[in-house]
Amino acid sequence: MNLGLKPLNKNLGVVTVDVDRINKQKVKAVVKSDCEKVAKMVVLLTDTDKWTVFKQHNGCEIYKAASRCHLHTTCPITIAVLKAIEVETELALPLDVVIRFGPSE
Repeated sequence: MNLGLKPLNKNLGVVTVDVDRINKQKVKAVVKSDCEKVAKMVVLLTDTDKWTVFKQHNGCEIYKAASRCHLHTTCPITIAVLKAIEVETELALPLDVVIRFGPSE
């Protein structure tokens, strides 16, 4: 995932999200990023139940970890982790999710 962001003149560049299956129900998400807040969030991510992807934001451990580490509300990393969990556990097809900003047509 290329964030293309340069907050405070710091290019966060490419973020990698990998999800490893532990068993039928549990996965482990590994996120590689230069962002200090994301690095803190990754430490909080323990084995995650695959059904967390269907929880509301306030009940989802991924969003709870992001909140505790003060990730920006619109940070796409949390949704990338959840989508990767869906794909790894076969709850969704591995299709790209794209947010693109450009001139109106």
